[in-house]
Amino acid sequence: MSHRLRTPIVVVLATCSGLAGIAVASSGSSSRAGRAAKPIQLEEATMIVEVNATDGDAGLQAFLDGEPWRSMTITSPDGKRIVDVNAEGRLKNFGLTELFTESNEPPFDELPLEKFKRRFPAGMYRFAGRTIEGRKLVGKARFSHAIPDGPRITAPTEGATVPRDAAVARWEPVAETGKVKISGYRVIVEREDPLRVFQAELPASATSVTIPSEYLEPGPKYKIEVQSIDRSGNQTISELEFRVA
Repeated sequence: MSHRLRTPIVVVLATCSGLAGIAVASSGSSSRAGRAAKPIQLEEATMIVEVNATDGDAGLQAFLDGEPWRSMTITSPDGKRIVDVNAEGRLKNFGLTELFTESNEPPFDELPLEKFKRRFPAGMYRFAGRTIEGRKLVGKARFSHAIPDGPRITAPTEGATVPRDAAVARWEPVAETGKVKISGYRVIVEREDPLRVFQAELPASATSVTIPSEYLEPGPKYKIEVQSIDRSGNQTISELEFRVA
């Protein structure tokens, strides 16, 4: 599921080695010109902390999006490379555009939050790679240790059975303390087998959301997550399970 980022992660994506030698031809001069050109900026680069207040754990999440690339690294503020991705085979000259990854999430009794913060220091994380044409691709993301408290869900309650036509998620607003500034809430309701997901993005003023009756049906168990989101993007989850009458 997730991976510890104690040492650099190397991900190699490869398919059908028989076709790995097929590439788009380019002259040496054009390759050198591409490498000398001004770096291209990633369209998006983020680094956040996700805390699960119910389970008591934390994980690091990274996301990037940009021009098609064949290699990408992420380096922490102390100069240590923590992610190293290379596309190989058919993907080498075809390229990747997005990347989302999250770390292992050991419980706080194994890795307390303060030790997690020391492992992943706050500050500027730098992204650097090469496009499929050989151009340098760069970006950066400011990583914060401002982590909000988890919302206290007031409805439904753990294990409750709620009416299909009157299912409402409610929570108490999360207090802003120190550097924490709440930018919004996210509510996710999920059932398995078959997987169905309802998700709502809400402003900081919201304290409830109606769960559509069209999404719900009697019998299956549903899990609800309410996430408080700091302006840095860091988020904290509170969750419980319920059923529908």
